[in-house]
Amino acid sequence: MRNRTNLGFTLAETSVTLGITGILGLCGLSTLDLGGGLALSGFQVELTGSLDQAFHLARARGSNVSVVMNSPGAQDIIPLQLPRGVKWGSLPGVPLPPGMDPTVKASNTGLAHARITVTPRRTATASAWFLNDGRDVLCMRLSGQGRVQLLRWRAARMKWTRC
Repeated sequence: MRNRTNLGFTLAETSVTLGITGILGLCGLSTLDLGGGLALSGFQVELTGSLDQAFHLARARGSNVSVVMNSPGAQDIIPLQLPRGVKWGSLPGVPLPPGMDPTVKASNTGLAHARITVTPRRTATASAWFLNDGRDVLCMRLSGQGRVQLLRWRAARMKWTRC
């Protein structure tokens, strides 16, 4: 009889090792915040898309269209829902964006107007919305002429940047 030499690992040993490595890797990843404001970034894209859609619908229909936060949709309403982890308002210690007058209501509650209405002529209800994820702050400024400006307070850089 020939004595068999051990040339490697068995399938069972490899499977158990990979399983343990996977579990330890998931435990380590769950403690990290790799998203870096992923919920806030996702909402930023959704907000921009909703405003664009509202401007196009208003022009196509010839009537006003509204973008409303946390409201059921209707014919002339585009609803927006806050994702989990995103809250209204700015954070304490975060200054207002450059060139923005102090708006007590928007800074404290997150919004100056809960409903944004756009017209077929591309005018809009001037508004400022502040949203945060506990670290970064998103500021959406909408002028009466329908110009949208998105600014983001990056806590890591301690400054406002254009989105």
